[in-house]
Amino acid sequence: MELHRGRLIDHVQLVVSDLAASRRFYEAVFKVLDVPIGGSAEDYFWADELFVSSIDSRAASGQLTGRHHLAFQAKDRAMVDAFYKAGLDGGGVDNGAPGERPYHPGYYAAFLLDPDGNNIEAVFHGPANRSAASVKITF
Repeated sequence: MELHRGRLIDHVQLVVSDLAASRRFYEAVFKVLDVPIGGSAEDYFWADELFVSSIDSRAASGQLTGRHHLAFQAKDRAMVDAFYKAGLDGGGVDNGAPGERPYHPGYYAAFLLDPDGNNIEAVFHGPANRSAASVKITF
């Protein structure tokens, strides 16, 4: 087994009301963000640090998680634009078209509501150099 992780979040779980609708949405946006679906079963799927399950999944406690804001990293502005289009095509709802935001110079983002109303963002902060693409963990 092999995992890739960043620095702070090990994983985030969303418990959703319609797993099929959520899977269509997240598969669409992850495809353009170049994030593969890591695995799935009848009652869940996961990609990188995001785990999405149905309310009746053994991985859930029988309650929806509520609304969250998740921001996914994009490699460039074109990827933010592609995220927005793919998300709309995958069942998402506009919550802020691609464009610069006032958070800092070069902050370029788009916002969509997923099928459960979570505010999902793709953001490009501008050109930067990473020391590594991710931390690789093997078991």
